Amino acid sequence: MTKHYDVIVAGAGSMGMAAGYYLARQGVKVLLIDAFNPPHDQGSHFGETRIIRHAYGEGREYVPLALRSQELWNELEKKSHLKIFSQVGAMGFGPKGNAPFIDEAIASGKEYNLNVEQLTGEEMRERFPGLQVPDDYNAFFEPDSGFLFSENAIQSYKELAVHHGAELSFNNPVTDIEAYEDSVKVVTANGEFTSDKLILSAGSWNGMLTEKIGLNLPLYPTRQPVAWFEANEELFNTKAFPVFMVEVPQGDTRAIYYGFPTFDGCGVKVGRHDYEDHIDPNTVDREFGSNENDEGHIREFLDQFMPEASGALKKGVICMYTRTPDGHFIIDKHPVHPHISIAATCSGHGYKFASVIGEILSQLALTGETDHDISIFKLDRPSLKNLVK
Repeated sequence: MTKHYDVIVAGAGSMGMAAGYYLARQGVKVLLIDAFNPPHDQGSHFGETRIIRHAYGEGREYVPLALRSQELWNELEKKSHLKIFSQVGAMGFGPKGNAPFIDEAIASGKEYNLNVEQLTGEEMRERFPGLQVPDDYNAFFEPDSGFLFSENAIQSYKELAVHHGAELSFNNPVTDIEAYEDSVKVVTANGEFTSDKLILSAGSWNGMLTEKIGLNLPLYPTRQPVAWFEANEELFNTKAFPVFMVEVPQGDTRAIYYGFPTFDGCGVKVGRHDYEDHIDPNTVDREFGSNENDEGHIREFLDQFMPEASGALKKGVICMYTRTPDGHFIIDKHPVHPHISIAATCSGHGYKFASVIGEILSQLALTGETDHDISIFKLDRPSLKNLVK
């Protein structure tokens, strides 16, 4: 007999696991399905840490969600036996007049009266001696931000969801979804399940699953190298150095780079934010270094701006982003089957919002509405109108 649930969550990474927890603690009968066994081998969530920042270069509309996310992460840490958040601060810098990401982060901080300092290149060098920042650069520092221990967060949501009665079905890929007027059937490699409501939050596999329910979404998975380097521990430890975003506007290394201070001897972690190397998530080349730019562009960035963090390569991994054409998330109900909610493609900057997106998805599943403003994430927004079928 096919087992029936109130809600099935297909894709139990950060957002799906959070949604499962918020639903289960309200007494909802929830099944969490995933093709992997999160958190440790989840397709794009390994790597131990993720930045959370409140002043937001991708658009000031995100600030209220970032602040709510922070509240929820802090709540999660109080309920968990694991460390979730490290408040090391966040900084960003780029050339004055040619760094729109940095300018928007500063502007968003001012609009929402966040604790954000605007600094010159000289002031940045004085505060963080490990930096080489030109005088004509614009910079900011926000002391209330920092980083999340991503695997710990998923593990905590997992444990709490199970504690409240959620069921798990891991290492079990979804192979088909059948949507009916007021229910769904989810077909997996290990069996079939039905439910009244469905949440889809499968990361880089979202495009494949949404096709099963009649949506051809413009989702573009990309291959993203991340690397850890030996560094001057005195200059780049968590007490001396924050997480960072740096806008490099020209040359072969043109990109936004992001990174983390070293702790427990892990080295400085750095990634490049703008790769457009479209891939199939099922066949992506996971070997770090198979492309010379995996390390090369990151190394050039460090040599230019943080030379004492450009030591020996300690580790490199390949993760994935999934992008939309405008870089904004998709969080919405299915236009034909409103009992299906979708959280798709966070375009490489979504993990920090996983807690609040989980809250949003749980609200959509329960009532069809949410307390949060998700208008910029709708499927019918102008940038997607002619692309969503």
